[in-house]
Amino acid sequence: IKGEMMRPAAQQYVVTRPLYSEESFAQDHEKIYRHRKTMLDHVKQYFTCDTKRAKNTALSLLPVIGWMKAYRFKEWLLGDIVSGVSTGLVAVLQGLAYCLLASLPPWYGLFSAFFPVIIYFFLGTSRHISVGPFPVLCLMIGSAVTRLVPDEGPAFNITGFEGLTRDEQRVLVASSVTVLAGIMQLAMGVLQVGFVVMYLSDTLVSGFTTAAAIHILVSQLKFVLGLEVPGISGPLSLIYTLEIIFNKITSTNVCDVVISIVIMVVVFIVKEINDRFKSKLPVPIPIEVIMTVIACGVSYAFDFKTRYGIDVVGYIPKGYEAPVAPNPQIFQETAVEAFPIAIVGFAVAFSVAKVYSIKHDYTIDGNQELIAFGVSNIFGASFRSFAASTALSRSAVQESTGGKTQVAGLLSAVIVMIVTLAIGFLLEPLPKSVLGAVIIINLKGSLMQFREIPYLWRRDKADCVVWLSSCIGAFLLGLDLGLAVGLGVELISVILRTQFPRCSLLANIRGTDIYKDRKDYINIYEPEGVKIFRIPSPIFFANIEFFRNKLVEAVGFNPLRVLRKRNKALRMIRKLLKKGKLQWTSIGFLNTSCGPINESEDESNMEELDQPTDFKDFPARIDWNAELPANIVVPRVEIHSLVLDFAAVSFLDISGLKGLKALLKELIRVEVEVYIVACDPYILEKLHDCSFFDDEVQSSMFYLTLHDAMLHILEKHPEPTQKKSDYEKVKKTHHPPGSLRSRDRNVGISLKLCFSLSMVFEK
Repeated sequence: IKGEMMRPAAQQYVVTRPLYSEESFAQDHEKIYRHRKTMLDHVKQYFTCDTKRAKNTALSLLPVIGWMKAYRFKEWLLGDIVSGVSTGLVAVLQGLAYCLLASLPPWYGLFSAFFPVIIYFFLGTSRHISVGPFPVLCLMIGSAVTRLVPDEGPAFNITGFEGLTRDEQRVLVASSVTVLAGIMQLAMGVLQVGFVVMYLSDTLVSGFTTAAAIHILVSQLKFVLGLEVPGISGPLSLIYTLEIIFNKITSTNVCDVVISIVIMVVVFIVKEINDRFKSKLPVPIPIEVIMTVIACGVSYAFDFKTRYGIDVVGYIPKGYEAPVAPNPQIFQETAVEAFPIAIVGFAVAFSVAKVYSIKHDYTIDGNQELIAFGVSNIFGASFRSFAASTALSRSAVQESTGGKTQVAGLLSAVIVMIVTLAIGFLLEPLPKSVLGAVIIINLKGSLMQFREIPYLWRRDKADCVVWLSSCIGAFLLGLDLGLAVGLGVELISVILRTQFPRCSLLANIRGTDIYKDRKDYINIYEPEGVKIFRIPSPIFFANIEFFRNKLVEAVGFNPLRVLRKRNKALRMIRKLLKKGKLQWTSIGFLNTSCGPINESEDESNMEELDQPTDFKDFPARIDWNAELPANIVVPRVEIHSLVLDFAAVSFLDISGLKGLKALLKELIRVEVEVYIVACDPYILEKLHDCSFFDDEVQSSMFYLTLHDAMLHILEKHPEPTQKKSDYEKVKKTHHPPGSLRSRDRNVGISLKLCFSLSMVFEK
């Protein structure tokens, strides 16, 4: 019958192999010797140069050579031209708008949309991102700019500020900060430390960019409302800015508000149409560009600046300015701001580039991207541009309009250059409230990230805490300190998860070689006297004590306490035997004293209590779980075997190694057999190198799999007949007695394991 589930078909697989400990497996299966490179080998290889490596280095440093060789002119050129023109128009508008966030004259944003793009064309590995201003970076630069050159009051006493106007001082600060951030990016790329961006998780970046969106929104309110609000930086700057805005709200310019509302409504509606019909539209409607052109025309025709007193872009000089050298004193003052700018700029660009590289099936190199952005920022800042990254909306335009390579990016830079050199004057009557409105409406995606909070709280509360910490930290303390707070909370969450892992006791799923948490399943089998303890994290200095406490809790006794009690009991029994108050008979100890025997409180030689129990002068070993003579009480140990599952233990440091060895010795000394299973070969090798093994802790306790160890335990400690049927699905075929090896000589029991697997097929 169509759609009906077929009857589950049972499939079986049969495995016949010896039972393996790590030692017996190593004896039966020879390993291939692999030469491990030392640090010196890596250094020699790094500095070795030949023709092939020189060629590969040149290609890696200039990726343009590689993809230009494979450029398909007939298929890609038209798409790149259309994409370049579309992206260029958006880049012009965003360059002017985002420059307001950096507290700089608007035309400097055109420089940032031109110079970095040229360098990235040659050095970048992504073919689809649009390099240029990014609002969060602009805001971070603006924070540094307004701190050193405030709107009200004198600027910092910095050599080189003499004779410069306030705008020129701000441009010098922005370019110097950008050079410093570029130097940091270039250094990280050369040192091959591009992996540092991996510490910025998606959750942290999401919370941080959401707070940045709020900062951007508040910073643009003064343009949308037509108010004069001084730039404020530092902790709580957002609160102080809002206070000033609310105090001046009665001075709002109604014309600016009306223009902004109209722009935002129209742009929002058309963007929704673009999203809904993107599969049918050949090119997204460039509504921001269209509305900007209309606003320019209307503002010029009705002379908004004179009649309504609105603030416009104003004079835009033609051409480019001469290169300027960075100010070393500004480096010292802004190093704290430059580092997060370098990290955030690269992290955002790399994340966007990675999305498009996966979509279009090519690879990007994180270290080369660092070099590309580092050189782009250093070169661009020399011509007074500010830090560049990528804007998701601009990159989406470049990719969605048919862009295949950075040829589209180069053509977008040409469009920006044409505006800068020839037609920039047409944008002079553009109201700044239009730019503010465009910026605010483009924050929709970032602000909507608040919807992630309920999802994160349900799925992963630790990630939710990271999101809230980075968002609240950036909201209250500023973007630079907020990023540090978010990163700190994220690292603490990782440390806590590693330091306090969820340890568990495992049990066998009946009739299989599968072992799961005993709390999660009903049909399980647990041999009497056996505990299986799983450690789901590395064992190192920070969690070795936690691991010990959890293990003691799982087995139900403290081995060190039990050992001391037993040695103290032995000491007392020896004294009683010596005094004749106790005698050994064929049926056990006989109390020959008439009165009660009081336990001795002699605490001398306490260190002897931690040593292995010594029965050398006793006629027989003492059964510690039986009733002891002279009313001596020792805690019972209900287990005879403990299996430690090391499958999830990825590394073991020296402190963890010492703590583990001490714990194993304590367990062995109270006559608990310990088995360690599924240990990583690297860890096992490290244990041998660190002289971990001795007469008590032996390498024979390591077994290849959990099931191997359990079968060995069942052979050594057979279950009672009535319970043995619980495990009868595991068929064991014994070798002749002469070929059977004990645990100390590596067990070699041939097994035939039959497992049932149910598979469901749908017709």
